[in-house]
Amino acid sequence: MKQVTLGFLFTFVLATLTFAQNKPAYQLYDHRGKLADYDKMIRDLSESDMVFFGEYHTNPISHWLQLEMTKSLYEIKGQDLYLGAEMFENGNQLVIDEYLQDLYPEDKMLPEITQLWGNYQTDYKPLLDFAKEKNLRFIATNIPRRYASMINKKGLESLKLLSPEGLAMIGPDLEKYFDPTVKAYAEMAKAMGNHTPPNMLNIQAAQAAKDATMAHFSIESHRAGNLLFHFEGSYHSNYSQGIIWWINQIRPGFDIKSITTLTEKEWNELSKEDRSSIANYIIVVADSMTQTKR
Repeated sequence: MKQVTLGFLFTFVLATLTFAQNKPAYQLYDHRGKLADYDKMIRDLSESDMVFFGEYHTNPISHWLQLEMTKSLYEIKGQDLYLGAEMFENGNQLVIDEYLQDLYPEDKMLPEITQLWGNYQTDYKPLLDFAKEKNLRFIATNIPRRYASMINKKGLESLKLLSPEGLAMIGPDLEKYFDPTVKAYAEMAKAMGNHTPPNMLNIQAAQAAKDATMAHFSIESHRAGNLLFHFEGSYHSNYSQGIIWWINQIRPGFDIKSITTLTEKEWNELSKEDRSSIANYIIVVADSMTQTKR
């Protein structure tokens, strides 16, 4: 036990000194808390059915590595690789598909996409462009924002007000499996402390609606031999919660791996147990890293 503790301390001190002395933009770790090799990680991920990349939305290292890892995975999987993202609502799928087929230029596509994120040009356009260049599918997995907002205000009962066309844009298993005591949603309430709002259950349900919908479209788009490389905020996949939890409820059996992003300070404050369970691979970025504009 003493040797394990000393080994953990040595790794911690070495990583801290490396950040302090060499000024790297990031360090890559595996779930054992050890420095990971990029090429070995790519080979490991390529053997999965689905890989969920938990980003910090405005962290440039997250976005650079998403593109580089996409290129690396493509070298192994070729046309069996496809991409998916929280940043595109599934109601925009037809527009994205038509753009990828080169039916019209980007300046015609952009006005047709609803709720496009402000950092699309810098952070997500390169991924969409790569998919277009290589003729890869790109799946818009997220629930339309208007429906998440509706659930936030009126709860799951509001689903009864929607048309079949509207319901088709929401994960159909939402009501069946939604459980506010699950870690991801229970922690939302816990974070409120003594200031829990009266509509907390609706807030949790709206978050679950996003996770359930992204899980649904991840499953529905997957075929044997495919590798889905999906991009989402890290809170949607950390600790095998969020999207991953929903996939395991709806259709267990997929080989799923995850990546997350943490700052150096956050990484240093994590317990050994949390380091081992937060994700398969952890990107630790410098605390002082500049941010992109969203």
